[in-house]
Amino acid sequence: MAKESIQAENSDLQKHIENGVEKIISDAVKATLRDPKQSAFFARFAAASAKASKRRIELEEQGEHVPAFLIASITSGCNLHCAGCYARGLHTASDEAPVDQLTGEQWKSIFEQAEALGVSFIMLAGGEPMLRKDVIEAAGSIRNIIFPIFTNGTFFTEKYRAIFDKCRNLIPVLSIEGGQEATDTRRGKGMYGRLLQLMDDFAARGQIYGASVTVTRENYKEVTSDEFLETLAARGCKLVIYVEYVPMNENEEQLAPGTEERDFISARVNDVRSCRDDIILLCFPGDELELGGCMAGGREFFHINSHGGAEPCPFSPFSDINVRDTSLREALSSPLFRALRTEGLLEGEHEGGCVLYAKRHEVMALVNGNN
Repeated sequence: MAKESIQAENSDLQKHIENGVEKIISDAVKATLRDPKQSAFFARFAAASAKASKRRIELEEQGEHVPAFLIASITSGCNLHCAGCYARGLHTASDEAPVDQLTGEQWKSIFEQAEALGVSFIMLAGGEPMLRKDVIEAAGSIRNIIFPIFTNGTFFTEKYRAIFDKCRNLIPVLSIEGGQEATDTRRGKGMYGRLLQLMDDFAARGQIYGASVTVTRENYKEVTSDEFLETLAARGCKLVIYVEYVPMNENEEQLAPGTEERDFISARVNDVRSCRDDIILLCFPGDELELGGCMAGGREFFHINSHGGAEPCPFSPFSDINVRDTSLREALSSPLFRALRTEGLLEGEHEGGCVLYAKRHEVMALVNGNN
């Protein structure tokens, strides 16, 4: 791809990303208008986000592309055994005490570097991220970044509630699979009821929160239904993130939404977006189609695993650089990330939701070629 073509594509992408970030913040303000405290927080964050956007644009003009989003898997430890768990399938999550993972101070340094680069959102994942109270507290201290925390919801003690009350930039995102049968089948008996109780507690405290839904061919109609969304919205949920199921192996590929299911999801999400502004809906990788392909590898987001490896995304666990040994800025320009952004692997149509899964052998070849 010619240098001029790459620069033009990056410029268009940057504009689209900036517009997307502005819309997310605008929608967040609208979704919290009935809660003055939350609405005021997002209004203040809008100013910080505008400053971050300016920083990203400055770096873009200097030839460095910085995405607005970072995903950080801050631990491999987890207390649940969810059916079809991707992290356990890859052996990146376990019951055992994590070994040789980044410390709280190292994560705080990463967050500070991200803030300096203009990153606006850092999604904390795991394992179960609430096992890392030290990292959660470090995130709470970086007030110019919003940290959605993807959690199973089993660790919300009073001490944690106090942290979330104080640090409004921490947004719990509860994992739920649909109604009671679907959620309890995948996450364990009684989990659906526990999640609803936690949602009611959040609403009573004025805590903004979201929900994360793994979408499969089995639940895609249920989780996009008016009934399901109204159940969440009535309990104060302001954000729903749909993440298409990524198979761990070829035997589970039938669970991943195909073209028909993705078209249905897209149509339903657009319908909901057009008729209500009290809840924000995001789709991965569904929304990526509007941006010309997969957003991983630093196009719009990238992933740091619990050991410091910089990866294209959590579903593509390949890395050729570690932030223990380098800066976050240098990691964004790793040979793997540069190749993914310039050689066309992230673009185009493909069967299944995750292009990096579909092209995993090509990604692995890039890693091996860089080592």
